[in-house]
Amino acid sequence: MIRKLEHRKQKVLPFSKFLLRLAGFGLFSFLLIVFSAGIGTLGYYHFGLLNWLDSFYMSCMILTGMGPVIEMKTEAAKIFSSFYALYSGVAFLSVIAIFFAPIVHRLLHILHVEEPEENNR
Repeated sequence: MIRKLEHRKQKVLPFSKFLLRLAGFGLFSFLLIVFSAGIGTLGYYHFGLLNWLDSFYMSCMILTGMGPVIEMKTEAAKIFSSFYALYSGVAFLSVIAIFFAPIVHRLLHILHVEEPEENNR
């Protein structure tokens, strides 16, 4: 179920409910990171012929933008590593956007809430 965020004419969400929303977005971001690191770990294990720990390490380093730490020797490993690096760039930016979306929304909502007409007089 997709939950809509409040409209600018609606009241600002209470802080306790905002924290729950933030936790939900944070959980989704965490799951996206785990999924992405899992894809990389499996790929480096299979194509790069690395052990599990080195595969996870390489996956995390690429996913965070730090860069490769182990040279890929086979063509399949180099192709996988290239596509995983492209995916990782998009995934990293997506995780950042998803995590900060409720925070930015709340700040913008606070700045744009219109007061009821009876208070404007």
